[in-house]
Amino acid sequence: MPGGALEREERVSMELTDEVLKSMEVGMAFRDYNGRISSMDFHRTNHLVTASDDESIRLYDVQNAVCLKTINSKKYGVDLVCFADNPATVIYSSKNGWDESLRLLSLNDNKYLRYFKGHHDRVVSLSLCPHREYFVSGSLDRTVLLWDQRTEKAQGLLRVQGRPAVSYDDQGMVFAIAFGGYIRMFDARKYEKGPFDIFPVGGDNLEANVVKFSNDGRLMLLTTTDGHVHVLDSFRGTVISTYNVKPVSSNATLEASFSPDGMYVVSGSGDGSVYAWSVRSGKLVLAISCDVHRSSVSPLWAPGSLMFATGSSELSFWIPDLSKLGSFAGMK
Repeated sequence: MPGGALEREERVSMELTDEVLKSMEVGMAFRDYNGRISSMDFHRTNHLVTASDDESIRLYDVQNAVCLKTINSKKYGVDLVCFADNPATVIYSSKNGWDESLRLLSLNDNKYLRYFKGHHDRVVSLSLCPHREYFVSGSLDRTVLLWDQRTEKAQGLLRVQGRPAVSYDDQGMVFAIAFGGYIRMFDARKYEKGPFDIFPVGGDNLEANVVKFSNDGRLMLLTTTDGHVHVLDSFRGTVISTYNVKPVSSNATLEASFSPDGMYVVSGSGDGSVYAWSVRSGKLVLAISCDVHRSSVSPLWAPGSLMFATGSSELSFWIPDLSKLGSFAGMK
């Protein structure tokens, strides 16, 4: 068996524990960005796409740690980006301040396949429906729009009272909209009937940044502008734990992400650090400084892998350092 294949098998079969998380080191870093990374998304085929303030969209082969393609969006800029179902296609929002359309872009030939027009202010949240052609977007124009990738017109509109954060669950049956201290849960098939549940978030009424589900759908996380990272039971709406980090700047987003098993939460911060907590114990497991300029950094777990990426003024892939694990075992 080739050495690379053996390493991949080891990495997949290794269980994520506090010790494994503490051993994480940068396995590869890409320092050729001329602006801050504003958004990242993993595809299940081991690809990663990034959007940056230097107006570039970059596609990476994660397994081989190489950048496959760079596409510039000089006319529209780029803010949020996520994969469509196909890893050769992305949906992204602009950052030019005059055209808030979302765009479906083919990375193979750098051609726009479709424009999605409907928002009148900056899009601050974007979530694709797993296994289907639908996606949802939230904007500072206080609307959430529901889309079908096959048509340019929005399929639905929901009005909100604040900055919205939106996310589908892993089955695509439910989506959440967070704003104003509450998370509203919608049935994706009959959203027009309104939320089927509304969860208060521990009295935290500040603006929502991101809302996400764990892979098994049992947990949600919500970040807010004051540097709070809340973890909730997605069925009962109870707040399980709240972590605090330094808030990010007003034009940035406090990013956080569940590990693939839902047992850990990794979060960025406004001081260039990344933190990871155990959901089960609530304890801080990892605190690492990722940005020499001490500005915001965004982490994102890779699906089904013991790896996460961080985006700041550079892109880093973090993996377990097997040599460290021996020393942790000796300390027990």
